[in-house]
Amino acid sequence: MKICFLGGGNMAAALIGGMLAKGYEAADIAVVELQEDARARLRERFGVRTHASLDAAALTCDMLVLAVKPQQMRDALMPVAGLLAHQVVVSIAAGLRLGDMARWLGGYARLVRCMPNTPALIGAGVTGLFADASVSEAERAAVGQVMASVGEIVWIDTEAQMDAVTAVSGSGPAYVFHFIEALEAAGVSQGFDADTARKLAIGTVLGAARLAADSDEGPAVLRERVTSKGGTTAAALAVMAEGDLLGLVGRAVDAAEVRGKALGDALGAD
Repeated sequence: MKICFLGGGNMAAALIGGMLAKGYEAADIAVVELQEDARARLRERFGVRTHASLDAAALTCDMLVLAVKPQQMRDALMPVAGLLAHQVVVSIAAGLRLGDMARWLGGYARLVRCMPNTPALIGAGVTGLFADASVSEAERAAVGQVMASVGEIVWIDTEAQMDAVTAVSGSGPAYVFHFIEALEAAGVSQGFDADTARKLAIGTVLGAARLAADSDEGPAVLRERVTSKGGTTAAALAVMAEGDLLGLVGRAVDAAEVRGKALGDALGAD
């Protein structure tokens, strides 16, 4: 399968690096990138073919991955309208809906919408995917294989759920970073120097996440196992319960989901 990336930024580079590590051939990957220096870096780093524009040569591909900024997508796609014949088109741009992209492509609807998150940059991401009904099972499998090169994948039942994917996992790394900030600050307040507090905070979050990922039991059970009645953990969790941590996180995710819908409306407006 020949794959062309429209845009050669960080996420495209992460996907290309992951694909090459999984056995894809550099000769089968092309990147359309406007900046000459960026094209040179991509050729040097990955050995892929590069193009300055999405011309006929670039479109001799089976999969077109849209990796430009959401605000730039309409202008990037309008010249392509009418030129696509068999390609499955994959968008990794946040917020853009399939119907809007299909309209910009002159009615071409063989589209898959993906929402990767930033840990994909180190091969530890999770990506939600939704495909138009016109996408075949073989094409879905091919897209899933590409996105799995940078982490886990989850297929979503309805496109409306993509705003929730964005709210939970797309924005989720920032929530975790904020918790690490808070835990680090608490460590400093307990008398640790900043480096020690950060090491304790990051190591704790990283280790707990790995334990949760490797366990057959849910996080609630794992939490209960380290919470002795009347112990230190129970005292800390009681304070979190008083502050309604679960409700706070739920409201935060709700706010992100609502904002995602609003941004989708704005991006797709004519």
